[in-house]
Amino acid sequence: MIRHRALAMLKAVSTFKGGISGAFLLLLVIGALFAPWLSPYPYDQQDLGIMNQAPSLTHLFGTDEFGRDVLSRMITGARTSLSVSITAIGISVALGLVLGATCGYFGGTFDRIVMTVIDLTWSFPEILIALMLVAIIGPGLEGVVIAIAIAYLAQFTRLTRTQIMSLKSETYVEATISLGAGHAHVLFSHLLPNALAPVLVAAMLATGDAIILEATLGFFGLGAQPPTPSWGAMMSSGTAQLFIAPWVILLPGLAVALTVVFINLFGDAVIAALDVRAKFREA
Repeated sequence: MIRHRALAMLKAVSTFKGGISGAFLLLLVIGALFAPWLSPYPYDQQDLGIMNQAPSLTHLFGTDEFGRDVLSRMITGARTSLSVSITAIGISVALGLVLGATCGYFGGTFDRIVMTVIDLTWSFPEILIALMLVAIIGPGLEGVVIAIAIAYLAQFTRLTRTQIMSLKSETYVEATISLGAGHAHVLFSHLLPNALAPVLVAAMLATGDAIILEATLGFFGLGAQPPTPSWGAMMSSGTAQLFIAPWVILLPGLAVALTVVFINLFGDAVIAALDVRAKFREA
């Protein structure tokens, strides 16, 4: 199964759409991981003598209102935005797999209670849930991670539950149970591995949405706190300089847009390679 998924990923990357988007995302991840070494200047280095300087050979993306290099702050901001989004979606997927698998396999009262709560939270937009949670927890990256993770929990819980309910009636599962296999063995050795593909693809696509959500919270001042840069916080600070230094808000906004577009393109390529569209329709 692992070999099949690896081959599917290679097939996705081999397509034009998957190759271009995969290369962009790979460069983005490398830039985020090695941000301190790739940034031409320290992200918090101020020089009021060159504030709001237009893009030039010295500062390729210009400077902001404090004379800080915009390119350096965007590279470090990519690290912030990606780490927050990936961590939050990872937590949400892990919790969603556990809750969805338990509900789908055992059913009963626990399933009804959990799914009632899940359906209730799913009736609200993710941004509204995240805003309410951050208002309760308080601003900062930790609060944003928790808020995004809870905001997307319903999606992964329901998707996992649907997959488990569909798979547990398969002949091979019934045969395994009849041979005396325990619930844990059936669930973790047979059901979850076969239910992972659509959940992981959904997680990939949700990461793009999480980046937008993190940028939105950062724009409202609820995410990364100064001087730590994030794309949303940079856009927020750039609103006051829109007509003086438009690059301060436009370039981080372009980075968010391109990242989300390429994540969706790569996700589409993976969906085509794994052939999971039918499973998404069932969910």
